[in-house]
Amino acid sequence: MIFGKRIRFRGVERDDLATFINWVNDPEVLRGTGIYLPLSMADEQDWFETMRKKPMDEHNLAIEVLETAEDGSDSSWKLIGSCSFFNLDHRDRSSEFGIMIGEKSYWNQGYGTDAVRLLCQHGFNTLNLNRIFLRVFETNPGAVRAYEKAGFTHEGRQRKAEFREGEYIDVLVMSILKDEFKL
Repeated sequence: MIFGKRIRFRGVERDDLATFINWVNDPEVLRGTGIYLPLSMADEQDWFETMRKKPMDEHNLAIEVLETAEDGSDSSWKLIGSCSFFNLDHRDRSSEFGIMIGEKSYWNQGYGTDAVRLLCQHGFNTLNLNRIFLRVFETNPGAVRAYEKAGFTHEGRQRKAEFREGEYIDVLVMSILKDEFKL
């Protein structure tokens, strides 16, 4: 497990797939991802098996928050999203990453920023990366704000690079370097 102040990362389990299916078939959640068609449980199971065959550094991580009962008697971890590095380049010490906060009740509360910071900490301090980058749709201002708060810099814009909901939108490229990262 990888622990932050308000969240933790753990390996994705087969039992998580039903929750993931609900998220990626929700049009609001889908808007911020590269997924554009409905997915079945069989699709999600295929994704899981493919992910398990990738190098460990590129396995998806579940994002969880610690929830305490209203009376303070009990605490448990709740799955709210997932994240991962991909296209990891060991020679250049660079990787792209993706993140999804699928539980909409946790949007706009700083959990995305916390997860990005924790993932960067893991990337720089454990995987020895020097550069972490991402692509984000211009139509996802909440994600852009979370990346900026985590220290990411705008590198460029891929004009009209994605076709979503009947129109072409720009894809923003953002990155952070190890010497720029502050926890």
